Amino acid sequence: MLGAIGLDEGQESAYRALVALGAAEVPDLAHRLTLPVPQTERALRHLERHGLAAQSSARPGRWVAAPPGVALGALLTQQRHELEQAERAAALLAEEYRAEAAERAVHDLVEVVQGASAVAHRFHQLRLGAEKEVCALVSGRRPQVVRGTDNEAEDRASVRGVDHRVVIEREVLTLPSGIREASTALARGEQVRVTAEVPTRLVIADRTLAMVPLTARGAEPAALVVHASGLLESLTGLFEAVWRESLPLRLGAAGSAEEAGGVPDATDLEILSLLLAGMTDASVAKHLELGLRTVQRRVKGLMELSGVTTRLQLGWHAYERGWVAR
Repeated sequence: MLGAIGLDEGQESAYRALVALGAAEVPDLAHRLTLPVPQTERALRHLERHGLAAQSSARPGRWVAAPPGVALGALLTQQRHELEQAERAAALLAEEYRAEAAERAVHDLVEVVQGASAVAHRFHQLRLGAEKEVCALVSGRRPQVVRGTDNEAEDRASVRGVDHRVVIEREVLTLPSGIREASTALARGEQVRVTAEVPTRLVIADRTLAMVPLTARGAEPAALVVHASGLLESLTGLFEAVWRESLPLRLGAAGSAEEAGGVPDATDLEILSLLLAGMTDASVAKHLELGLRTVQRRVKGLMELSGVTTRLQLGWHAYERGWVAR
């Protein structure tokens, strides 16, 4: 929790222990922390440089904790001041960037990024820099290059309140971790839709930057970063068109489901959602770790509950009853 003021886990543990004890000698503190004495001494020296601990003048070798309210308050004030300076500098740079963008040459509207490491780095920059919304088209062929299910980036973005709209190919759900990652995305509050095939892998941040792959399958990764332009507007329009024609994904872990009383339970809804996404009975059974007959029995039960005789009618009934959303 104190990493923001420059303390690692060991240093924070040492300070917390000192606060609890009031004062302690190095061997006793090392024993309490289950750390080697030299490592404990290094942690204390670091705390001393930050004004969080000091050696006792009365008893050499004994360390005492500085009062948290004073010591931590000073560090937090310094961090706030440095952050405010960084924000002002970022605002000035952004203003300069916008002024230059107004007269930017055509060749400056796109960037070519080459190499797996460079593509990944630029991709994370784009995702983590979003302030309002991230839109993505995710392919099942090479989801590792441009994908909409990167946990770390999306976790940090979700904390900042960035909305996510992701369209995934049906093939993604058949990958070993496809269902799990889709469930995780839904649990974070993201909107996920499924389509048979996306026209390209794509990610758009705040409708001001987009990233699309350049190379074919098997070649060294390369991507095109598109800045605000007519091309970006076209890519945004492409995403919106695919989004409108895709089917919302609903999994048991993400949506609330009533039990009994003529309403499908969470497992029924999950099976129904995956079937409507285009998966076969066998694929649904495999990914939900259910028997094939169990899936078929539940589908039959849904048809009986709906009073229909075909799966096409079941899909329409599910939509009309609000079991799935379009």
